[in-house]
Amino acid sequence: MSLPPLLIATTSAHKFTEIAAFLDGIPWQLKSLRDFPRIDAPEENGDSFEANAIIKARSYGDRFGVACVADDSGLVVDALNGAPGIYSARYAGEVATDHENNEKLLAALESVPSEKRTARFVCCCALLIPRTDSDVDAHVETGTVDGHIAFETSGAHGFGYDPLFIPNGHDKSFGELGPEIKSTISHRAQAFRKLRAFLARTHLPDFRAEGA
Repeated sequence: MSLPPLLIATTSAHKFTEIAAFLDGIPWQLKSLRDFPRIDAPEENGDSFEANAIIKARSYGDRFGVACVADDSGLVVDALNGAPGIYSARYAGEVATDHENNEKLLAALESVPSEKRTARFVCCCALLIPRTDSDVDAHVETGTVDGHIAFETSGAHGFGYDPLFIPNGHDKSFGELGPEIKSTISHRAQAFRKLRAFLARTHLPDFRAEGA
């Protein structure tokens, strides 16, 4: 009996490989958006990481008729009332580079002392499986990693705000710590490992019965 397909909603080969490693061993056949016809990405107009993850999972899953997992993540800075939050990727503009986003964040925190530069990375991943009779609620898992924002970037690993984020229990940024350590403590690792535990014990008929 062939395994049911599970679409990981990304076109990035690097991200797919990372997520596939987190989901290793589940009874599903993992696919990426590169395995399907190209379509426009849905508008991420939700008001939370969870809402945006569900929007993407529902859009791609319904379009291709397969089970789909999508995630949304970002950086939450306490001194900025949660910004950049869901706008993390476009904090400095719709087509902003990582460097531009980091520079804007540093400017926003310029007068904020070290003890008040607390922050956390958040990742929400949503699983949706299309049903013929009615919609099923998404299964959502969340991962977080707490830390603080440095006064300058450091390290060449990672992407986004990694060169500025120093996780609790470490004195180096994600950009310096490298993928080996990051993959064990990151927000995405936590969220997808929780999802793996769910998927490892869940088959397509079971999930449908759950929502019946």
